[in-house]
Amino acid sequence: MASIHKDIPIDAPADHVWDALRDFGALHTRLVPGFVTDTKLDGDVRTVTFSNGTVAHETLVDCDDKRQRLVYAITSERLKQHSASVQVFAEGDTRCRVVWIADVLPHEVAPYMDAQMDLGAAAMQAAQAKSAREKSAA
Repeated sequence: MASIHKDIPIDAPADHVWDALRDFGALHTRLVPGFVTDTKLDGDVRTVTFSNGTVAHETLVDCDDKRQRLVYAITSERLKQHSASVQVFAEGDTRCRVVWIADVLPHEVAPYMDAQMDLGAAAMQAAQAKSAREKSAA
């Protein structure tokens, strides 16, 4: 199984980023706008439309407020296995680090997932830093 790890520094407080991350149905408006263009929530399953047109069905596995950790799984015909965790770690009062890990099969899909996660990480960095600045200015 391919494991993809992203360590994402963000210029925003951990609680601010966690609040957006834990909002499972608001990827497109709060966490990664632009990278995700739409999210539809149906119970614990979100249908995510990405900017490249790809659609994924992601199931919420766990949302742990104490650890600021979210776990989800993707089901599709292309993937034999996909599970991911995203966790926020405070680095002082105004910065944090997000660790995003995805385990995927088949191995052949890993380069695509890795590139998509890079785009998602960049969108998250930009959106969260911007929204934290706007919040502190208000």
